[in-house]
Amino acid sequence: MSDMPSHHGVEVITEGEYPNETMRLLFERGSCREFSDRKIPKDVLDAVLEAGTHAASAGNLQPYSIIKVQDPEKKRRLRELGYQSFIEEAPVDLVFCIDWRRNKRWAEMEVAPFTANSSFQHFWVSFQDTVICAQSICTAAEAMGLGSVYVGTVLEFFPELREMLDLPDYVFPVVLLCMGYPAKKVPSRKKLGIDVVVHDESYRDLEGDVLLAAFNEKYSGPGSRRVEITEERLETMAQVCREVHGEEFAERCLARVRENGFISSVQRYFGLHYRANHMVSGNEGYLKMMEDWGFGWFKEYVPHKKEG
Repeated sequence: MSDMPSHHGVEVITEGEYPNETMRLLFERGSCREFSDRKIPKDVLDAVLEAGTHAASAGNLQPYSIIKVQDPEKKRRLRELGYQSFIEEAPVDLVFCIDWRRNKRWAEMEVAPFTANSSFQHFWVSFQDTVICAQSICTAAEAMGLGSVYVGTVLEFFPELREMLDLPDYVFPVVLLCMGYPAKKVPSRKKLGIDVVVHDESYRDLEGDVLLAAFNEKYSGPGSRRVEITEERLETMAQVCREVHGEEFAERCLARVRENGFISSVQRYFGLHYRANHMVSGNEGYLKMMEDWGFGWFKEYVPHKKEG
């Protein structure tokens, strides 16, 4: 089979004039997947982590914890679970977790009512707060000359993470961030611009040809993400389409592939990589895991009944 191009998008080296250094970092950032052997000094790492604790947080509750992983054996195990070598090669791996345990214990010690582990509203804001903290750390790392990359596939090995990191009830992993000094200059990736993702006052659908042109531009140029047709890929595409939308849709999809002479980026994303049939198959399992961790976010809350 021919090589499959990366699904991360087309690389670009972004250079330009920016109002200040912070804006340059934001415009030119890229995900680092090759780290040097250079260790991160403790004062640098502490400063980056401290910056994260100053991120915005709903009610200033900071319902998150960061598990810092530097032990070689644990990093090796994370790499085995995540199937990506840079997880082990990075000097530091950070696992960001929603953490309502700390606030729950605080409430218990101060004799305060507490239902955050059963409140969808608290789930919503704690997920936001956790990711906001992670992104603040990502930006701080860039400012200190470090590189980083997110690994969202931690959701594929939640139980293993729970055991390895001793995660108790009310603490749930969200995302992994690998961090270290880059082995080489990290390229950016082409992105959709503000003319596509920003809406004035209310949402509006772009005209179809305008929308397609925007995506074609994002995925065009050197390193284009068009995927070569093979029988194996066609069979996979057809199977995914049949399971999700039926036989007639599968035939339409394959006809479009043959008409184009290649598998397009969006067909590759949802037909070969983030397969539309597989991505929805574990919903109930994930909800059950959250319940096992002590969370009732997606169930009706039943108040504790007074005895007697």
